[in-house]
Amino acid sequence: MASAIQVSATEFSRGFGKYREEAFSTDVIEVTSHGRVIGGYLSAKELERYHRLKDRERQVLRVEDIDEALLAEIEAAEYGVPGK
Repeated sequence: MASAIQVSATEFSRGFGKYREEAFSTDVIEVTSHGRVIGGYLSAKELERYHRLKDRERQVLRVEDIDEALLAEIEAAEYGVPGK
């Protein structure tokens, strides 16, 4: 994932079309007000990832039930770094 960009709420609302297109390459646009993040805009790819993670949030897996793809994701995960 490319790093998120930050834009003010005013700038975001005035340039929505620009930021909608920019979300394709940055995945996440953080919207700020008075220097603090108040929300965000996600690309369709990142939104799908969010929904997938939310669906699994409370899923309980036994170690023997973890498939190779999930194991690879876990092994590649880095603390504080969103996955793909």
